[in-house]
Amino acid sequence: MSLIQDSWHLFNRTNRKLLRKPFLIFFSLFQPIIFLLLFTQLFSRFASIPGFPADNYLLFAVPGIILQNSFTSAFQSGTAFVDDLKSGFLAKMLVTQANRYAILLGRISADSARVTVQSIIIICIGLAMGAHPATGIPGLLLMLVISALFGLGWGGMSIFIGLRTRSSESVFAIAGFLTLPLLFMSTALTPASFMPDWMQTVTKFNPISYGVDAIRVLMLSGFDWQTILEAFGVIGALIAVTMGAVVHQFRKVVG
Repeated sequence: MSLIQDSWHLFNRTNRKLLRKPFLIFFSLFQPIIFLLLFTQLFSRFASIPGFPADNYLLFAVPGIILQNSFTSAFQSGTAFVDDLKSGFLAKMLVTQANRYAILLGRISADSARVTVQSIIIICIGLAMGAHPATGIPGLLLMLVISALFGLGWGGMSIFIGLRTRSSESVFAIAGFLTLPLLFMSTALTPASFMPDWMQTVTKFNPISYGVDAIRVLMLSGFDWQTILEAFGVIGALIAVTMGAVVHQFRKVVG
């Protein structure tokens, strides 16, 4: 029970720390909300183009914005780990009787919870603007699961970078390098059929597209299990790779 109990205490510690700095939640949500309020208006006429998969661009864009938030917010995990390293908190935890892996699990769980709360806020704003999912509440819950798992996968990459470089600047630099190219070369904001041929090929290897497509079918049509399970497969593989790398690097750091 030590792992679970220690993880729970560290989970609460991370959340209390975040609640003392609510502006962090605001600034991490700033870009997705701008996309939601402005981009959906800017590109609203996309829905009138023949072949567009939705009657309303807002319905099409909300899933992409949810995944965008999961992607960008997850990179805060790495900077938080760097802060714990530099402040000496991690070193103090290592000399206590706390389970070492609880340090990692508590942080990852808290970050997944944060992504979920942010996704709920985005969904609520979308609902207020008229984006009502075809699958109702069950679909909304499944959207949150996909969003949280996607954030977990990318959060693992962020933590690995933070543990490897021990530099917040490096985490931000790599996050900035990856964010926009991966976002715009996915189906987050534009249908694949509207892209150049080479970019359509890239979207097939972009995990963001799989997560977005799963949330989008829940928003637009229904429980298309082939699309949903395909997304879970890709996200599961992403989690396995990134978390494996995190555990390996964490062992080196604490050793």
